[in-house]
Amino acid sequence: MSVTDSPRSSRSAQPARSAEAQPPTRPARPGYPLRAQRPAPSPRLRVLQVCARYLPDLGGIETHVDEVSRRLAGRDDLDVTVLATDRRPSFPRRETAGGITVLRVPAWPRGRDYYLAPGVFRAVRDGDWDLVHCQGVHTPVPALAMLAARSAGLPYLVTFHTGGHSQAYRNAMRSLQWRAMGPLLRGAAELVAVSRFEARVFVEKARVAPERITVIRNGGGLPAPAPGTVPVPGLIVSCGRLERYKGHHRVIEALAVVRRRMPDASLDILGAGPCAGELRELADSLGLGSAVRIRHIPPEDRTGMATALARASVVAAFSDYEAHPVAVMEALTAGRPVVGYDNAGIGDLVEDGLVRGIAPDTSAEDAAEVLVEQMRRAGGAVPGLPTWDTCSDDLVRVYHRVAAAAGRLR
Repeated sequence: MSVTDSPRSSRSAQPARSAEAQPPTRPARPGYPLRAQRPAPSPRLRVLQVCARYLPDLGGIETHVDEVSRRLAGRDDLDVTVLATDRRPSFPRRETAGGITVLRVPAWPRGRDYYLAPGVFRAVRDGDWDLVHCQGVHTPVPALAMLAARSAGLPYLVTFHTGGHSQAYRNAMRSLQWRAMGPLLRGAAELVAVSRFEARVFVEKARVAPERITVIRNGGGLPAPAPGTVPVPGLIVSCGRLERYKGHHRVIEALAVVRRRMPDASLDILGAGPCAGELRELADSLGLGSAVRIRHIPPEDRTGMATALARASVVAAFSDYEAHPVAVMEALTAGRPVVGYDNAGIGDLVEDGLVRGIAPDTSAEDAAEVLVEQMRRAGGAVPGLPTWDTCSDDLVRVYHRVAAAAGRLR
């Protein structure tokens, strides 16, 4: 089986197809109340990126969409809008920041992650877009966006951005979910995976032809850390939302063993979420006390994240599932050694020699031994890592290929 990689990976993307003729401009639909109709024709390709959540909400998809959208918005040939949902609701329904127009529609229920948002369908169908890019597939939001794009005769593409869940039954349902989405995915103009692992999942579960998928890995760019920042001996860092499946509890258990050999070893857990109290209780029950610090770094504080990672002697990624973890890419960009579970998308990084892999059933004692071993490694920049610039450039090529095939390049 082969999967088409982005132009910056080992395989080449399919060449762009040229439009033979320009179709007449699509008649304007009644204006969606969140967004005024733009004059047509426009020399810029009008792209709508659709995601369940967007900053200041936290997560890998939110970071990906923000990093990519800011770069795309700086181009002369693209006009980028982000459509997201709001479960509270507490955010403006429309705002513009950094050249990006952000639209939000209500989603229900407020306290769950089902994201039932019928406004997504209307926003996609009634807007004046050239193509629709669905970011993520694990909620009803992308399915609604794909159905709306079909209804409007718009080309759409999908980046999978799969994720894990703390509830076992939700993870067990994923295979059925991907199979059910197969017809919509097979109807997409292009499909994008963020890792080789993720591409294989959709070839198997959604019966997508492997040549239909392009792999574009997440970037990991960070600004320089605060002046004078150096690695702190014995400091382990674990990043990610405070959910059970992220595995922070396993890092705490490993720290208890590490401290038998390195009494001053400590752990910074960077994230927010429902398991904060449970993690604090675990640390206290193991006698770790102030050696475990749990704190949230706001997503806009990129220097703060760069500084926190630069202080680490080693970064631990003991998650049950990551498609292609942004936090790990940021740690590698910061030149810090990473120990991670050899599964899902982290397994790709282990295979590429970028992460020191351990089996998901590794004991706390054995995990601690590997963490100590990696602390003694000399860190340093890793050459050839994807950046958000390369990720955006690869995506632009996909956009142009889709637009040319649909006759929407001006």
